[in-house]
Amino acid sequence: SAGEDKAIIHIKVVDVPDPPENVKITGIGDDWCTAAWDIPKFDGGQPITGYLLERKKKTSSRWMKLNFEPLQEMSFTATRMIEGCLYEMRVFAANGIGISPPSVSSRPFMPLGPTSEPTHLVVDDVSDTTITLKWRIPEKIGPGGLDGYLIEYAKEGSDVWIAANTELVERLGFTVKDLPTGEKINFRVRAVNIAGKSPPAVLSQPVTIREIVQHPKIWLPRKLRHTYIKKVGEQINIMIPFQGKPRPLVTWLKDGQPLDTSQASIRNSEVDTILFIRRAERSHSGVYELSVQIENLIDKATIKIRVVEKPGPPEAVKITDVWGFNAGIEWKPPKDDGNSEIIGYTIQKADKKTMEWFTVYEHNRKTGCTVSDLIMGNEYYFRIFSENACGLSDSPRVSKDTAFIQKESKNYVRPPYKEHDFSHAPKFTQPLLNRSVVAGYTTKLSCSVRGFPKPKIIWMKNKVEIGDNPKFLMKHNQGVLTLQIRKPSTFDGGNYTCKAVNDLGEDEVECKLEVRVPQ
Repeated sequence: SAGEDKAIIHIKVVDVPDPPENVKITGIGDDWCTAAWDIPKFDGGQPITGYLLERKKKTSSRWMKLNFEPLQEMSFTATRMIEGCLYEMRVFAANGIGISPPSVSSRPFMPLGPTSEPTHLVVDDVSDTTITLKWRIPEKIGPGGLDGYLIEYAKEGSDVWIAANTELVERLGFTVKDLPTGEKINFRVRAVNIAGKSPPAVLSQPVTIREIVQHPKIWLPRKLRHTYIKKVGEQINIMIPFQGKPRPLVTWLKDGQPLDTSQASIRNSEVDTILFIRRAERSHSGVYELSVQIENLIDKATIKIRVVEKPGPPEAVKITDVWGFNAGIEWKPPKDDGNSEIIGYTIQKADKKTMEWFTVYEHNRKTGCTVSDLIMGNEYYFRIFSENACGLSDSPRVSKDTAFIQKESKNYVRPPYKEHDFSHAPKFTQPLLNRSVVAGYTTKLSCSVRGFPKPKIIWMKNKVEIGDNPKFLMKHNQGVLTLQIRKPSTFDGGNYTCKAVNDLGEDEVECKLEVRVPQ
């Protein structure tokens, strides 16, 4: 009755936010993926403070947390995943009240990495407007497989790469057409799979688009297919024909290094190349490599040249022994073999009185020999020449000492010969073994004994000598003793003993034989 008043009350109802929407995978690698999502439709009446993510394998029901602090961004890159395994991801939104229910899981995805680059990219052919490339498969392909290859090209000095094929190429070769004639162009090839493009395999140098009328080819003469041998001081004149149009680039290498033109001269024409050395020396020996190249097409040939000369004399010639009319000589190979294998030695002898040399052996392969038929009472020197493919060494090596053949002969006294006593008491070297056999099947008992004089063998069953029973067959061959029992019955079971006796003693072995009746 006195009046009225009013107050305004603001009521705000808050809740956890709705789950994020449209969770999708935007990027995939060999062990990672990038997920993105949209904000929730309703933030619960409070600002969104961040997002939490979980992932799981498709075949599992266990979700694994990917972050523990809420993310402010609308995307996240997950790592440490297994390549080739199916995964799912889901996202939670968080505000001041709490965490939303999980979002709808993303579509299943599989981490996959691109392959490694193709290998051995080469030019197979070139014409005025086309080029044919060949390559081999990448070293690493992975679970993502290989869908095909993408060929690209760019003019020299340009970074703009143009795709040569609209559809992926599955073969390991491709011909790029409609190229500008005379231009220098770089080429590269990428392998492509579901994960994307591999790193490129790039040709080492640009290719001039010009028809190669004739591929480079070296015609190596037959004599150069093996080691080419020349003597020191001789002339080396090697002509090697080749083909190729337009005129190819000819390159010589020696032992992997560019050829020194002061050591050898090279003369090239359109159809051949000549290696000329006026006076060969040992240093000219080596492996020479000839390459004939047109653009990226190349042919190579290898020539082995060996310059040889006479060897040096042998080393350390000495007389090792003198007996009767013989003398033993040894020496060591020469320090310098003349760059060729030593094929033998020539041995000569000379009487100290006359010093006239006579050849005893030629082409002796060993570093030692025995000189026979020497004259009693004379004293001899010996000298040795070494020999290789060029001939004998210029000088020999003479023995420092001499071999004197004594006049008196020595009487050989034969040492007394003592007859070896082979007598031995019998001793079994292999015992009898216990046996269990089936009745009706012939069986054998075996052992071995040694002794001299040859022992007498006695077979016994249950301590009773078997004798000439036709059921038993006894054999003795080189100390191996065998008792064969023909079709034994249960009555034939028992203890069998083999006894060996000679004048020096006796020995025996025993075993047990069980004869079973089949059930």
